[in-house]
Amino acid sequence: MSAAELYEGLSAFHFIRPLWLLLLPVTAYLWWRIRREATRGPDLPETIAPHLATALTVGKRADARFLPIDVVAVFLGLLLIAAAGPAWSRLSNPLVSDTAPLVVTLKVSKSMLNSDIPPSRMERSKHKILDLLSERAGAKTALVAYSGTAHQVVPPTEDPEVLKPFLEGLEPDVMPRDGNSARAALLLSQGIIGALESPGAIVILADQITDADPPAFRDHADKGGTPVIFWFFGREDDMRRKIAALPGTTVVDVTADASDVSTVLRLIDTAYREGLRGDERQEWKDQGWLLAWPAALLLLFWFRRGWTMQWAALVFVAGLTAFGPEARANGWRDWFLTPDQQGRLAFENKDYQRAANLFEDPMWKAYALDRIGRYEDSAEIYAWQNSADAAIGEGVALIKSRSYRAAIDAFAKAVERDPDNAAAQHNLKLAQYILNYIETTREQSDTGEDSGIGADDVVYDNEAGRGADSEQSAATAAETAPESAEQWMRTVDTQTGAFLKTRFALEAARGPQ
Repeated sequence: MSAAELYEGLSAFHFIRPLWLLLLPVTAYLWWRIRREATRGPDLPETIAPHLATALTVGKRADARFLPIDVVAVFLGLLLIAAAGPAWSRLSNPLVSDTAPLVVTLKVSKSMLNSDIPPSRMERSKHKILDLLSERAGAKTALVAYSGTAHQVVPPTEDPEVLKPFLEGLEPDVMPRDGNSARAALLLSQGIIGALESPGAIVILADQITDADPPAFRDHADKGGTPVIFWFFGREDDMRRKIAALPGTTVVDVTADASDVSTVLRLIDTAYREGLRGDERQEWKDQGWLLAWPAALLLLFWFRRGWTMQWAALVFVAGLTAFGPEARANGWRDWFLTPDQQGRLAFENKDYQRAANLFEDPMWKAYALDRIGRYEDSAEIYAWQNSADAAIGEGVALIKSRSYRAAIDAFAKAVERDPDNAAAQHNLKLAQYILNYIETTREQSDTGEDSGIGADDVVYDNEAGRGADSEQSAATAAETAPESAEQWMRTVDTQTGAFLKTRFALEAARGPQ
């Protein structure tokens, strides 16, 4: 843990249930009374000389440092502090990814073609983005490209494979005009991440800024905007100092190894945790269980000769009785942790299958099932709940299982339950857009043929009912397919670049970005 992380944790430290701490003075008073009685010698007549009284006293250990009451007092103190609920971080919402959302902003201009960072600044930045994405599988990541104008390439997605073809298609010639408008990219990136429910970060991969950019970054920092990480892909020391002077910005230099990727990941995680501390919608994470281990070690003293206290056996029997006949016998963890607590530990260790088996809380169970790809089961559990958040979770799971119409119904249900829920409204519009895009694409590919379908035919499903189903024989498909996977990928990249060039030109024509 770094010094900055330690400071952040200490600054946020507090007790969730501080009233339990009122019992600490009571415990201290009882300890003082009992210890004083235990260390006081027998009442001997005052006529006996002190040195004779000491010689006549049997069983008193003047050199005894610890007494049973000392251990009991420390044990009770630890339990009371644990019951007070020490906390310094927040729990993430099960419907929001436990990894910070991110907007990756790439400068796509002619200066990035410089080969001083081999093979070029542009290619190296793309490789670094891919390395970053591989470490953030399952986290929402959006892609923005900018030069003289700024454009959203891919909206926030949890699937890195979606970003890869668009990232490969980014070249300076697809941008409407060359330039260096980092201020426009910052404004667009903040708008994207500001629409998400969870705090995150903005990573800008670029080699330079202009004199017009610092005021925008200063205004962004003054308004408490999302933390900005500037990944510097240049060699000019003066430019680096200029970027480092930007308010609210942390600079990371590109390296030949993966150390810069690790640094960026750490900064993203720090921004996420700092953002969660200020999000009052998230519950604080109770860390009292950490004190259970030292308290359990103190119990070992009760097995030493002379340290056993009579009431210890009564407390132990009462504890066993409190569990009743329904006590679990699935291992030692069940004595200390509830199934949901065990599930949370498994979830944090990314053992989502075990977490799904352990969770009893339906929201967490559904979310764990979603993480292992059991979208239908996840949607079914969400459907049992009556909250707007559950309906959003149901819709997200249905989207992932490609049940777009059912997802629209789920998001509409969420809006009906909570009309002011911005996430539900956004997801409803997004699901409707996806369905409309798919149906429009199908209509454009319809052939109108009504012939029968053979065993070797490739059929494009059109169960939405818009347009006729398209058919293509397997033999024809083989004849028109590219000769190799490499050739196919080149074709996809070329088509992606052409698509982005057309789209960016239309966006630039509508007005400044």
